Amino acid sequence: MRKKLILLSVSTILMMGIPANAAMYMVSEMGVAEQVEEHQPTIAVEDNTVSITGANGLTLEIVSLTGRAVARYKIDSPAQRIELNLPKGCYILKVGKVVRKVTLR
Repeated sequence: MRKKLILLSVSTILMMGIPANAAMYMVSEMGVAEQVEEHQPTIAVEDNTVSITGANGLTLEIVSLTGRAVARYKIDSPAQRIELNLPKGCYILKVGKVVRKVTLR
């Protein structure tokens, strides 16, 4: 029982040191630290249309579940819709560090 209490106490103390928002990180520049928020692109799929926001200048990569590259699209605007002319099935969509598994029906 005593070991469990010690383990619980230590894990609670360690968890308190983890920031609540992992997207925030500290940047130190010229001795001054400031918080910078990292913006992640969003991917939304409706039928055969993909809507991507916050990915201007990045590339949408589409890969089949077997690992074969299916398509690549350059994102030219802050919000872009792309019509996918792909057969039914499951695909992996990647924009920057954001990855989504989607099913086209």
